Amino acid sequence: MSMETETPPPSRRLFVLLPLLIFLGLAGLFLSQLLSGRDVSEVPSALIGLPAPQTNLPALEGINLPGLDTKSFAGKVTLVNVFASWCAPCREEHPVLLALAQDKRFVMAALNYKDQPENARRFLGDLGNPFQAIGVDEAGRTAIDWGVYGVPETFVIGKDGRIAYKYVGPLTAEAARMVLLPQIDRALAAH
Repeated sequence: MSMETETPPPSRRLFVLLPLLIFLGLAGLFLSQLLSGRDVSEVPSALIGLPAPQTNLPALEGINLPGLDTKSFAGKVTLVNVFASWCAPCREEHPVLLALAQDKRFVMAALNYKDQPENARRFLGDLGNPFQAIGVDEAGRTAIDWGVYGVPETFVIGKDGRIAYKYVGPLTAEAARMVLLPQIDRALAAH
C-alpha cells in the first residue's frame, strides 16, 4: 500500500489562495492611503468653484429672519451651515458657530435640514442663534442639490456666489481657526 499524497487540482489551490490575495491587496491599498499624508477625513466636493445651487428656501417660522436665498449672497462672503436639531454633532459645534458669528466680515446663514420647525426653534432658543438667515429644507431636496452628505456641513460662499470651500462634520474651535477662517480670508481677498 503506497502512501502517495494527492496534489489538489489547480482550481482548488486558487480557491484557497484567493482570500489571502484579496487581503494582501486591500492591506496594500490601506497602507498606501495611510502613508500618503492626505487628510482622509476630507470629503471632496464636485461643487467647489461652481455657483452655489439656486436656492430659495422659506424662513423658519417664529424666528424673525429671512429664509435662505442664494441671490442674497452677491457681493459678500457667506457661511452656510447645514444643521438639524436632532443632530448631536450640530449641538457640539454650535458654540463654535456662535463665536464665528462675532466676526462681521461675513454673513452666517443656515439650511435647516429635515427638521421639525418647533424643534429647530427650541434648538436655537436653547443654544443661541448665530444665523442671519435660516432656510427650511423639510424634505431634504435642497441639501441634495448642495451635495450634502450629512449634517453638519459648512460651506464658504465667495462674493461671486461660488462655493469656495466645504467643511464636512462638526466644526471645532481648532478647525475653525486653522481651516475655516483661512478659507474665509481667501474668499474675502478674492475679487
